[in-house]
Amino acid sequence: MGQNTFDKNREPRFGRVIREDLRRKDFKRTLQRDYEELKEFFIDDDRKKKLKEMGRLKRWLFTAGWLLKALFLKLTPARRLLLVVAFLLMLLSNDFEYNGEKVRVSIDMGVAAGAIVLFVLMLELKDKLLAKDELEAGRAVQSALLPERTPKVQGWSVWLFTRTANEVGGDLVDFQKVAADRFRMTLADVAGKGLSAALLTAKLQATVRALAPDIDSLSEVGTKLNRIFYRDSLRNVFASVVYLEVRSDTGDVKFINSGHLPPLLLRGTDIEEMPRGDAAIGILPEVTCTEHRVKLRNGDMLLVYSDGLSDAKNVAGEFFGTQRLLKLLPTLKDLGAPEAGEGIVAEVNRFVGDARVYDDLSLIVLKRLG
Repeated sequence: MGQNTFDKNREPRFGRVIREDLRRKDFKRTLQRDYEELKEFFIDDDRKKKLKEMGRLKRWLFTAGWLLKALFLKLTPARRLLLVVAFLLMLLSNDFEYNGEKVRVSIDMGVAAGAIVLFVLMLELKDKLLAKDELEAGRAVQSALLPERTPKVQGWSVWLFTRTANEVGGDLVDFQKVAADRFRMTLADVAGKGLSAALLTAKLQATVRALAPDIDSLSEVGTKLNRIFYRDSLRNVFASVVYLEVRSDTGDVKFINSGHLPPLLLRGTDIEEMPRGDAAIGILPEVTCTEHRVKLRNGDMLLVYSDGLSDAKNVAGEFFGTQRLLKLLPTLKDLGAPEAGEGIVAEVNRFVGDARVYDDLSLIVLKRLG
């Protein structure tokens, strides 16, 4: 139910809600997507392989059994016991033998079982809504920290974009003016998803912003950033980072790449892959970040992107992949950075279609102007 369908200050009537739901034309598609998401979340890869080897009926029975078992194990102990009681009541007959006489109990066991299941469902929904409220608050904070999508840099066309797969994300796109003619941009991808990745992303952003004004060397910023991130994070948590600087009076771009996908330089219809760089931030206690330089001429375009682009999947399970991106980029050569970036996102959206998005998508597009 969309927020624009009903007055948010007044509780909608039950009948009107049902009528609005019945008018929706995507019921079957939504139900199918929800079912696929259930299997993706609750069934592991080994069981998915076994399901592919089964016949249709056997596959359906095993899928239902595994989903019910996963649901049962995810509940709290008290809710599991309530669910067991509900199942037992469903199996019991309404007729009992007492002192040799048949006695019909006045309580309908099916209704009692349904009431218990509904009570468990309400408890689970309450937990979900509380968690959703917290995540929405986190999303609001992340949105407030986002830079302007098209910051003004003389001699450059710039477009910054990030989209989370869930309420909060682990990608970082940031823009910072460090001097009158020097501007720095960050694209980072923190390992993991959800709230933990979002918290580390906020810490990463704050650390970079604190270091940048006092340090001219990008390499030194990367080294100190790694030291701090390694010290304050869990050992299995790391971040891939591209940190770059442009000047308003030249086409020179300086950057470090710590374990991230190589940026792509579009020059006419030719595409050049930039260096992949050093180890990701947070893996090793000490790293030396190599500073790379590239000079963009009039009309050249530089693309920095997260793996949410290349790893985007459609309903058939196919990846968007690097080759589709390499084929797409030359068609965008005459566009400004915002139009090119929006074209990339639109093509990814078209490819993904109705499939669920599993990873954050982030882009930095730079185009040198004459």
